Amino acid sequence: MPDTDLSGLGRDARHLRLDTFVRLRWLAITGQSAAVVGAQFGLGLPLPFGWCFLVIATSSWLNLALRIRFPASYRLSDDSAALLLAFDIVQLAALLFLTGGLQNPFSLLFLAPVLISATALPPERTLALGLLAVGLATLLALVHRPLPWFADGRIELPFLYVSGVWTAILLGTAFTGVYAWRVAEETRLLAQALAATELVLAREQHLSQLDGLAAAAAHELGTPLGTIMVVTKELIRQLGPTASPAVAEDLNLLREQVDRCRGILGKLTSLDGDGAGAGFLETVTFSHLVEELVAPQRALGAGLDVSSAGDGPEPACRRNPGVMFGLANILDNAVDFAEARVSVEGRWSAERVWIEIRDDGPGFSSEVLLRAGEPYVTTRSHDRPQSGETVGAGLGLGLFIAKTLIERSGAQLALMNVAAPDAHGAVVRVSWARHIFERGAVPRHSPELNIRPPATARCRPYMRDRPRTRRRKLERSAGCLRSPGPRRRPTLP
Repeated sequence: MPDTDLSGLGRDARHLRLDTFVRLRWLAITGQSAAVVGAQFGLGLPLPFGWCFLVIATSSWLNLALRIRFPASYRLSDDSAALLLAFDIVQLAALLFLTGGLQNPFSLLFLAPVLISATALPPERTLALGLLAVGLATLLALVHRPLPWFADGRIELPFLYVSGVWTAILLGTAFTGVYAWRVAEETRLLAQALAATELVLAREQHLSQLDGLAAAAAHELGTPLGTIMVVTKELIRQLGPTASPAVAEDLNLLREQVDRCRGILGKLTSLDGDGAGAGFLETVTFSHLVEELVAPQRALGAGLDVSSAGDGPEPACRRNPGVMFGLANILDNAVDFAEARVSVEGRWSAERVWIEIRDDGPGFSSEVLLRAGEPYVTTRSHDRPQSGETVGAGLGLGLFIAKTLIERSGAQLALMNVAAPDAHGAVVRVSWARHIFERGAVPRHSPELNIRPPATARCRPYMRDRPRTRRRKLERSAGCLRSPGPRRRPTLP
């Protein structure tokens, strides 16, 4: 599976479909038309009916043009979406200018485009749209047509009331914009972090599938490779005494390479997760799990203090790629921030099993301890070298992914700093209830399984064209037939 750039998730999460904007505008057009018709014919208010419907028709023409020009699934860029929302603000201002300005109770609809921008666009676009809405509201407070009223009188609201409406629009734009942006941003970040976690799990599942394919290929290649080995032995036996040095060297090389191929196929066969005994092969003891965790760091020369001890028999668990990925991520962070040494302690008791990873670095910041497990929480500086960078490294997703994968196995993850006055560093403790840790594991006293294909699968008739006696001799040398034992004389009754 190719690596995926997770930064693209953040960019695409903001891009809304054009169909969403078109549908929202049709809803606004319907409401504006109903309000104008109801005021003109239902209440009998003298409106500039033609001009109002001309402004509303402008939005309708724009909607029709966008629907014809672009497909419904087209996603708008930030600039395009901001321009469409700015048009909606200007169109609403023009309609309010014709119907009383800020004295019109529908003037609070200035908040709608800003609210949509806060949930879908970057903050700078929302700020620009908010300033546009407040600027047009200020202009409408000073310049507008009279508020339509009944024919027997004319109403003129005090300027203090109009100033209050302007203040409500200003505060509402600021508050709803910031609030909606914050809520939408948290939801978006959580969705991106979960998507990154799914990518990690998909990669691990893909690797597991490759193990099964490799084992299946090993089984299929075992039969022809066994035949090649038999023929090679026969050629060496027949041509060995009389072969030239070049031919003898080639035959020895052929035999060595066949032995090498058989060894490789034997390793691939051990990866099989679908055959008999797969559960036993996937079971690992707790001390082996700890050693498998620290082995890559030891190969890189990291200073590690590793220990495993406990009370009672050592627990065993079923191999879990997600747990290993999460623990390795935590250990990588400890090695990156440690000054000299990192200690990994594995302990178990009759009730619990736990791993504690401790380093002598600066420890966790208060922000990380307060928001442990939330996505996009990081204190790693951009200029800090990062070795062994994994998916989401540098984005604040490492701890979130590790915590998610580990807690899926039923574990509890705790973060703390060293409490000793003469020491410093970070401590990560991962603990399981013992019955949860050992769930699905096969007992280690199970007998080893023979992964060699059965004789019927290895001894297909590749040598039918040979004489019967010669064929049976070759099959016996390949292990297809048992050597005949002493023949017994039948007992007569």
